[in-house]
Amino acid sequence: MIQIEQLYEEVQPQVEAFFYAKTGNQMLAQDLCQDTFYEACKSIGSFSGTSTLKTWLFSIANNLLKKYYRKNHYEQNLVARLSALPIEEVHSTEHLIEIKEDMKSFLYVLSKLREEDRELVLLRTYAELSFAEIGEMLGKSENYARVTFHRLKRKLQTEMEELE
Repeated sequence: MIQIEQLYEEVQPQVEAFFYAKTGNQMLAQDLCQDTFYEACKSIGSFSGTSTLKTWLFSIANNLLKKYYRKNHYEQNLVARLSALPIEEVHSTEHLIEIKEDMKSFLYVLSKLREEDRELVLLRTYAELSFAEIGEMLGKSENYARVTFHRLKRKLQTEMEELE
């Protein structure tokens, strides 16, 4: 159980950030994060050790998110949820507008990606998983995850520049 507690302290912020990036709702992200760790504790006996605990935990998180979407007939529209995004440490109104515009542009460009590509970007940037862990979660190789992420990163940067 100590391993789960350590994992919780280490990974909880990443899991919550992953859910927040996917849902745009802080309270829902916290609830789903708690559910993830609850499910992990319930099924720790099924952990085979073929992956890291972190990868296993994000698999649980991903499955819970899919279950939530199915249960609630959730429409994934990132742009529509922008108003729920909290912006902290804003120094001026102009700065706030700039941050919101950048976030809106990024989420718009991100929403245009295929679901698997969007998942890869979010797992790397918010969950901070390694390429090996991402590849394992997606059923692909580590090299596939690495190369695809860098291609997607370039694509996102190019599309962001075109929006400016």
